Amino acid sequence: MKNGILVLFFVCLKTMSGFSQEVTHVTLEEVLQQVETNYPSILQYQENIKSWQAKAEASTAWMPPTFSTGFMQFPYDLAMLKEKNDPMNQAAVNFSVEQMIVNPGKLNAKKAYFNSLSEIEKSNSEWTKNKLRKEAKVLYYTRYVNEKKKTILSESEEILEILLKTAEARFSNNQSKLQTIYKGKARLAELNNMQYMLSGTIAESNIGLNILMVRDVMAPFQIDSVVKIKKYDLNPVNSSTISKRSDIAAIAKSIESMNLEQKIMKTGKKPDFGIRAEHMQMFGMPNQWSLMGMITIPIVPWSSKMYTSEAKAIDFKVQSMEFEKRNMQLMAQRMIAEKQIMLQYEYGQYENYKSKIVPAFENNLQANLLAYRQNTGDFFILLDAWEMVLMKKMEMYDKLFTILNLEAEYEYENETK
Repeated sequence: MKNGILVLFFVCLKTMSGFSQEVTHVTLEEVLQQVETNYPSILQYQENIKSWQAKAEASTAWMPPTFSTGFMQFPYDLAMLKEKNDPMNQAAVNFSVEQMIVNPGKLNAKKAYFNSLSEIEKSNSEWTKNKLRKEAKVLYYTRYVNEKKKTILSESEEILEILLKTAEARFSNNQSKLQTIYKGKARLAELNNMQYMLSGTIAESNIGLNILMVRDVMAPFQIDSVVKIKKYDLNPVNSSTISKRSDIAAIAKSIESMNLEQKIMKTGKKPDFGIRAEHMQMFGMPNQWSLMGMITIPIVPWSSKMYTSEAKAIDFKVQSMEFEKRNMQLMAQRMIAEKQIMLQYEYGQYENYKSKIVPAFENNLQANLLAYRQNTGDFFILLDAWEMVLMKKMEMYDKLFTILNLEAEYEYENETK
């Protein structure tokens, strides 16, 4: 009975261990979603946006009222305070309340300016997402292509081991050359090194993806077994679409924000208002009160010069940013056009590898293998045919990675989500 319980206990532990080591499957879309949701720089932008929105809400608030109190016209001879009807007894305790009323035009201008700063942060956040998407795609494609290469290496290794066993058997009958066998064994060892190299690249990609998804850096996961080429067509570069790109939109919004800041400077010429109410509790005379209105006069020369100079400085800055925006648009047009052209040529090369080059070398290998089985072929030539098939398949996947990487860059330049 005890032995049965122990067996059941160990079975349960083994089952739980199997569940704990279960490897999740993560698609590219899930990677991109987690990056946009969890990455700290994106969350930082969100908090900055909330900060500017809060400032915009607070910008229309009035300053708090000022309350003051104090003694007025108290004599040094305090005995005079007892003289109720003495006209010289003007001592009093003063209570006053003052409220400044900022010009509504100034408040509205500040609110619009702070709202524009939050819009700039939104555009910068979207462009940061675009950068992270590109980085995640490249890492994902790197792992995908290298896993495919590892599969090819494993298949080639199995074929080479069979060929070596056959060659060694024939060597005992003087039907194979020793130096060719040694060359085959050297190539087999090189395949092991290539497997190590690819495994290292895959591990590096895993770490990068886990960091972008804000997970444990060593967390294992599986990826898609098939990643399809999108095959973008060669289309004219749309300048209006480029203008909507987040980084260029951020420059446009910055220009708008500078204009709003200039408007704030110009509203400095508008007057502010205030009101002051006082009550004087007199000691020897009837109580008194006063009510005063206040207005600022910002049109004096020493004040208006500051507003005018600041407005001119912003004009120059706006012109500079307009040139910067135009430069960014031209660079984006160039990069998109270059990526389109490069993709068309890469698509053709990859298709040529896939439909002609690799099948031709595979047929060559099959022909040499058949000749070797019929004792009319040479193992050296057979080994060379095997090596060419492996090399061309690896080149084909290198070309595939080039295409996937170019498509990621093209989507980055177009800000394709």
